[in-house]
Amino acid sequence: MLSKTKQLCNMKRKDNTLTKVEFEVMNILWDIQNGACAWDILDRCEEPKPAYTTVATYLKVLYEKGYLDFHKVDGQGKTHRYVPLVTRAEYTRRTMQEVKKNFFGGSVKSMLSYFVHEENLSPNEVKELLELTQESK
Repeated sequence: MLSKTKQLCNMKRKDNTLTKVEFEVMNILWDIQNGACAWDILDRCEEPKPAYTTVATYLKVLYEKGYLDFHKVDGQGKTHRYVPLVTRAEYTRRTMQEVKKNFFGGSVKSMLSYFVHEENLSPNEVKELLELTQESK
């Protein structure tokens, strides 16, 4: 398994943001929950399916970025089982913090204001948001 130190170092790299395809691979792994080999991931990819080598390359990149670890599967030759080192919630939290910092100057109020105005929330949705803020107090 990848050490926590190496994982943290990799996560601090500038290229730790997931590309669209990397995110799709991670979503598959997060949905599977107990790890998967490249073939398992390929089976769950949408059509047109990528080549096996493409999936393997993305898994290698995700490993190098610190998102995955792997181990060999006993009795299955060179097959590796990949497991996420970062949960979907952790990635979402970190991504939203970056969005808040980079686009809204770190202001939650500015970020929420943007979504209220740009997403044309219904009065009901605004009411639900207000209720959520009251619940958090």
